[in-house]
Amino acid sequence: MKASSVNAWFGRGWLSLGYLFLYAPIVALVIYSFNDSPIPNVWRGFTLKWYAALVHDEELLAGLWLSLKIAFLTACGSVVLGTLAAFALVKYRRFWGRTVFSGMVNAPLVMPEVVVGLSLLLMLVSVQRAIGFPERGMMTIWLGHLLLGMAYATVVVQARLKDLNPQLEEAAMDLGARPHQVFWLVTLPMIAQALISAWLLTFTLSLDDVVLSAFLSGPGSTTMPLVIFSRARLGLNPSVNAVATVIILIVSVGVVATSWFIARAERQRLREMTLAARN
Repeated sequence: MKASSVNAWFGRGWLSLGYLFLYAPIVALVIYSFNDSPIPNVWRGFTLKWYAALVHDEELLAGLWLSLKIAFLTACGSVVLGTLAAFALVKYRRFWGRTVFSGMVNAPLVMPEVVVGLSLLLMLVSVQRAIGFPERGMMTIWLGHLLLGMAYATVVVQARLKDLNPQLEEAAMDLGARPHQVFWLVTLPMIAQALISAWLLTFTLSLDDVVLSAFLSGPGSTTMPLVIFSRARLGLNPSVNAVATVIILIVSVGVVATSWFIARAERQRLREMTLAARN
């Protein structure tokens, strides 16, 4: 057997082991969500009763709904703010305070979430004592998630902006387009895939965040990860597996749909470039 074939099989084997290590727990979780036994890791037969019980679990459903709302708002806000920050860092390479601005944007990426959560808690408590707003709840959780999500969105969008050909924007301006028209008609469509990726990334980060939510939550504003974490200390109910399976299904459908949309847009772009080159 040739050395290249051995290397190929060796690489595929390690890749398969890596995927098995990552996805085997998820598959096991989905399987045990249909387990008839109240003990999560003891199989006793197939059932759908935990999904039926999930419908009546008001605490878990309320936490899931709150998490979805916060994650949606966080993803939208992070993409907007991250795009503006990335645009400023890439397009305007010299302005007063650029180094400080870049450091503040990237700080949440390297700072422990415990430190971020504690500092935000102290600041928000001080602000609340001074002006009476905001109360600890959905708003404060969203602000914490937005701070973290904006940093990730900035990195994703900034990487895409650096790869753009500046001659395309210059050509649009030479043809009479104003700066805001260049942004909306030229730059934004070319970075659309990065925006979608940043949205999905920040949505996922917000949906499963525990540390920031624990610091910034208040009475009546318990997210789904906090509900699961509190129940884990007393022994998990198999209904948690059911809600996790529902989330996995939703995320999987979203990822597949987004991948199809990105691939379709890329094929369309290549087709248009080929037609333009022929003409």
